[in-house]
Amino acid sequence: MAKPSVEHQPGKETGAARVCRILRNEILAMKLVPGMPLDEVGLAERFNTSRSPVREALVRLSADGLVTILANRSTVVTPMDFARVPEFLDALDLLQRVTTRLAALNRTPADLVKIQEAARAYEKGVAASFKSGNSLAMVETSYEFHMTIARAGRNVYFADLYRRLLGEGQRMLHLHFGFKALDPEISAEKMASDHAEMLDAIERGDADKAEEYAHRHAVRFKGRFMQFMDRNLTADVPLNYSLPSQEEAPIPVE
Repeated sequence: MAKPSVEHQPGKETGAARVCRILRNEILAMKLVPGMPLDEVGLAERFNTSRSPVREALVRLSADGLVTILANRSTVVTPMDFARVPEFLDALDLLQRVTTRLAALNRTPADLVKIQEAARAYEKGVAASFKSGNSLAMVETSYEFHMTIARAGRNVYFADLYRRLLGEGQRMLHLHFGFKALDPEISAEKMASDHAEMLDAIERGDADKAEEYAHRHAVRFKGRFMQFMDRNLTADVPLNYSLPSQEEAPIPVE
């Protein structure tokens, strides 16, 4: 009997999963820059696989908003339109508030354990990112922390919308980490403090405080990211960037 391929061996990472993981990491780290075309044939040659796993990986990444499949069936790394960042951050704030509030109201003891584990994983991820200078651990564990909260809220529609926003915002979080790392006063503990507040409110079942802390977390991120944009640290990254209008002036950092 022929030996099954690596893609189908139990407990092994499938070809599509491997391609998806590597491409995701490269997109989040801006090694694959926004707007860059992704050629199925070239990717298949690079990963020494057929086009089917590549195509499946691109579909998965498309669902997370990291790549865009165009009408002519070509695929590009999803562009980042910085002119719409204020709209994105407002939507993120709203979804973060509602999912965190619902988690405080609806979480079960099992949910709480998962959220606590996700919070600890985030703290380790932030520490690892500070040590290595690579944002990936922080970005991935932040995503999982917030999605664990969203799932505990027991509203699949809010959770799905929030998942999409978080996915689209992961590259922004990468840029944000690079900006914050320049602050001599920053530490892993300070980076994790907002999550600790949200966890405490969820543990106590305090919906009002959970929403307040989630909103504060979003506002702080918004202020820092708008400050980052104002300093134009993206000048050496080929992004689709437009200056904000006067009505979209940067929000002061709290």
